[in-house]
Amino acid sequence: MKTNRFWAWLVFALGAAYFIIPLVATFEFSTRMRRDYRSLDAYASVFSDPNFRATFTYSVVIGLLAIIVGILVVVPAVYFVRLRLPWLRPFVEFLTLMPLIIPAIILVYGYIRLYNSSSVIPFTGSALGTDILLTCAYVTLALPYMYRAVDTGMRTIDVQTLTEAAQIAGASTPQIIGRIILPNILVAVLSGAFLTFAIVIGEFTIASLLNRPAFGPYLQNIGANRAYEPAALAIISFIITWGAMGMINVLGRFAPRTSARTD
Repeated sequence: MKTNRFWAWLVFALGAAYFIIPLVATFEFSTRMRRDYRSLDAYASVFSDPNFRATFTYSVVIGLLAIIVGILVVVPAVYFVRLRLPWLRPFVEFLTLMPLIIPAIILVYGYIRLYNSSSVIPFTGSALGTDILLTCAYVTLALPYMYRAVDTGMRTIDVQTLTEAAQIAGASTPQIIGRIILPNILVAVLSGAFLTFAIVIGEFTIASLLNRPAFGPYLQNIGANRAYEPAALAIISFIITWGAMGMINVLGRFAPRTSARTD
């Protein structure tokens, strides 16, 4: 028993060291902007850069829009599949896995070809249209995570009984989804939202090829032209990403543990 615990702790320590040592080294390097003196000048330089604020704000706005659109698309879709079209569920699950199979560069080239300035729907012909296209692309990228988070939440409630009770009370389908189903799966929806946000903040390929002022291309540009600021940005990005993951863990503690009805 003691031997098993020793090996378990050893594996845990090695795994922790694999992640923590590079992080500590990156932080240590980011404090050496001044010769022979440790400082946070690299972080001050990043936060004082107007491009940092502009690109980060842009990605946050696009991320929030992607979360809203994702919720509006996924929640009704999962609701109807579970309630009325259970035979369609394997196909929908396969479809939501496609963004994990198709590389982002293939996806964005398809968008550019379909929605260029000479097409029927010229999204890339204007900044607003390109922003809409970028938002839709991020919804697609986050679809596997948002769908599974919402589907897991739906499993924990009795969708059919709630729907029947609401219909007896005279509620319409939008009211059922918005006022009854959504509040009951809010924790699962927020988990999917944080995953979407983490994806959007660091995404580079689609934003770069669509030529949008997002945070991902800014990170790449700083990394190619500066020495210490990229290390500081890496630490900042790590904090943002793991902050989102930590919120998912916290919210998961409030999720229902049992389902009223099994499939």
